[in-house]
Amino acid sequence: MLLLAFWLAAGKGLGQIDPVKRDLLQFGYNAAMQGHQPIAAYAFYYHNRPHFPATNLTLRLAVAPTYLDSELGIHEALGPHTDLGLGLAGGGFADSYAEIRQGKYRPSESFVGHGTEISASCYHLFNPDSRIPLSGILRAGARYSAYLTGKDTDDSFELPEAGTTLNVRTGLRWGGREPVLYPALALSLSAWYDGQYRTQDGNYGYDDREVKTVTHSFWGEAGLVYTTPSLKQSFDIRFSLGAALSPDRLSAFRLGALLPLVSEFPLSLPGYYYQEISASRFLLLQSNYLLALDKRQRWNLNATAATATVDYLAGLEQPGSWHSGLGGGILYRTDSWKILIGYAYGVDAIRSHGRGAHSIGILMQLDWGQAKETMFSPTTPSLWRGLQEVFGLFGE
Repeated sequence: MLLLAFWLAAGKGLGQIDPVKRDLLQFGYNAAMQGHQPIAAYAFYYHNRPHFPATNLTLRLAVAPTYLDSELGIHEALGPHTDLGLGLAGGGFADSYAEIRQGKYRPSESFVGHGTEISASCYHLFNPDSRIPLSGILRAGARYSAYLTGKDTDDSFELPEAGTTLNVRTGLRWGGREPVLYPALALSLSAWYDGQYRTQDGNYGYDDREVKTVTHSFWGEAGLVYTTPSLKQSFDIRFSLGAALSPDRLSAFRLGALLPLVSEFPLSLPGYYYQEISASRFLLLQSNYLLALDKRQRWNLNATAATATVDYLAGLEQPGSWHSGLGGGILYRTDSWKILIGYAYGVDAIRSHGRGAHSIGILMQLDWGQAKETMFSPTTPSLWRGLQEVFGLFGE
């Protein structure tokens, strides 16, 4: 993994500046049917506008109820095939931490975190004439985080000190994956290094856990999404692995829940709590299958599975290193929106009755750009025709 870090030519951000105009509303929620869980949900508006306000600029926004992540991309700022991205992010609750040990959520040892971040990213395209792009990315940033007690935090639980984290991320990505729910086609192979350097250190909690000043993380991912032309069956397979040197609770890899757009590299385990498993090393295989049930592909049967082996973060160990989850549901989709309602079972999740955990969930995406076109550009300018188009958003 150390040799891999030196091999990488450049690093992350979102992999490259998004060249497609997008207006997407995304929502996801998992509800556990056993035990008390931390919040497992995301809701945000993703806005990407190429050529705004000038032809060589791209504005990207991800707006959540309490958080904003933004980047201004400048095309060919550093050369013919090298772009520059300037990022600003910040808001509430993004740096919060939920303590989960052996399948039990512990609010008394959890806390709230708020933060703000600035960054600069360099995106280089190595093969401009190729159908599948090979991109290198180098990103540097600084993030200030402050921590507060939650409503259930133990009065004797000491919080980590507020401070700044300097971050360097570098990586290579061949291909890519659109930031949408259940894409029809995708091919991606990537490898990454991430270094975190904190200005603060020391113990916190009950003086039994430590903030590490330096953490080095390495990970890679290979993914393929393919939809058959005739039967419209969709196969989505992702394999990822990672290792961290000197991780702590705030920088470890965390696996759990089925929230496919909660991050760029979601470490999903169906049926588990969100971020239930904290690992210093992991191997994870995720798969998803969609089968159209009607000729228009509106109704679809969904099946998903994931399995992982982990080396636990010190202090958060539990019996057994394998974790697996299964799930299924019904997906309904039109040109404007997708909604999935499903069930998941965490095969190896520890609960009060032993192994096994059940959850239900909902995933939704609304393509607001497509919806506006459908609603406000009817083929004839009559009220009745307009109403037909509106109701057509929900299927016919």
